[in-house]
This record gives sequence, structure tokens and C-alpha cells, in this order.
Amino acid sequence: MNNSANGGTWEEFEREFFTPEEIAASDLRVALIGELIKARREKGISQKKLEELSGVKQPIIARMEKGSTSPQLDTVLKVLAPLGKTLAVVPIDQR
Repeated sequence: MNNSANGGTWEEFEREFFTPEEIAASDLRVALIGELIKARREKGISQKKLEELSGVKQPIIARMEKGSTSPQLDTVLKVLAPLGKTLAVVPIDQR
């Protein structure tokens, strides 16, 4: 994706303005939210139904799915549980 307006790609911009740690954290957030959305859709559960099942308010779930908030770990776990999911700590080389 070369963007001639700024003379480079998103990856070049990202490497110039963000540390490798920031990029890795962002990639992890995107992957986590993607999995959450996928699991919710596979189960055919609306955000409102997920609110009922998890106790996490629908607007918070919506903000999580949009990536406009960084939820607390306990909030993520509450949302994942009714979807039959949890988090795991694995070695970085297994991602």
C-alpha cells in the first residue's frame, strides 16, 4: 500500500513513529478484539445479548469492538466467558 501523498507505506510510518513494543501491543489488541467479534458472531449473539450474559454494558462492548477503549482485563474476561473463550499466556514465539 504505497501512498504517494506522504511518500511511504503505513508500515514505514508505523516503524518511524512507534516503538516495536507499541506496535506489538497494538497488533495484540487488534487480534484480541478480532477474535472476540468472531466468537460473538459465530455464536449468533448480539452485543445486547452479550451484555445480558456477561454483565458488561452494551455500549462498553461496542467501544471494545470499535477499538475506542482499552478495557480492563476483568472486563475482557467477563465478555469472553459467555463466548466459551478465555485468555492464555503463551511464549511470544507461538503467536
